[in-house]
Amino acid sequence: MYVPDELTPARPPTRAVFFDVDFTLIRPGPAFQGTGYRDFCARHGVVVDPERFGAAVQAASSMLDAAGGRYDPQVFLDYTNRIIKGMGGTGAGVDKASKEIYDEWSACQHFELYEDVPDVLRAIQEAGIKIGLISNTQRCLTSFQAHFDLEGLFDVTISSAEHGFMKPHPSIFQVALGRAGASSEEAVMVGDSLAHDIEGARRLGIRAVLVSRSGPREDCPPDVPVINTLRDLPGLL
Repeated sequence: MYVPDELTPARPPTRAVFFDVDFTLIRPGPAFQGTGYRDFCARHGVVVDPERFGAAVQAASSMLDAAGGRYDPQVFLDYTNRIIKGMGGTGAGVDKASKEIYDEWSACQHFELYEDVPDVLRAIQEAGIKIGLISNTQRCLTSFQAHFDLEGLFDVTISSAEHGFMKPHPSIFQVALGRAGASSEEAVMVGDSLAHDIEGARRLGIRAVLVSRSGPREDCPPDVPVINTLRDLPGLL
């Protein structure tokens, strides 16, 4: 749990909190684990080893970290393609499997809501703070809210597919600030990606909070709070 420094200078009251979606509010279910990739690939005649999934994802992760310009589905297709090949997949079916996985990523039924999310979002709303979503995704954020019974909690939603640019590009944060009617000093960005959520927000002077549900992160800047549950977030606002 992050404990604020008592000497930290006072800041303007928080008027808006923006959340990343994937791995911050929701996590992928079995369809996007090793066995799920195996099943996707099998439908296209590709054989992969599900035990190699974790290492393949780690090896491919730099491809997403480097993204951040115009939204381009090919970035995600290439990323998925590399995972499949890292699991041992070969042949013409790899591209077809990658496309199916990319398309299904937008389907909310393949995901689970972290259990701390609804209560924390409602607490923030009750405090009079606007809530927004900023997501590097093609997922329909209206469908996301309906699927997880979160309607009425979000004042701003913006996806990179809708906007045209991906985090950490400054324009996606600027649009979110404008829609929320908040200055950068009055906003907080909450997400799991240092490259996209944290650094992108900080470049505009937006405070950032890193969500690391798996434990401490030694690579995080010392002035960025790191929390492993959203329940620690309201105390930082």
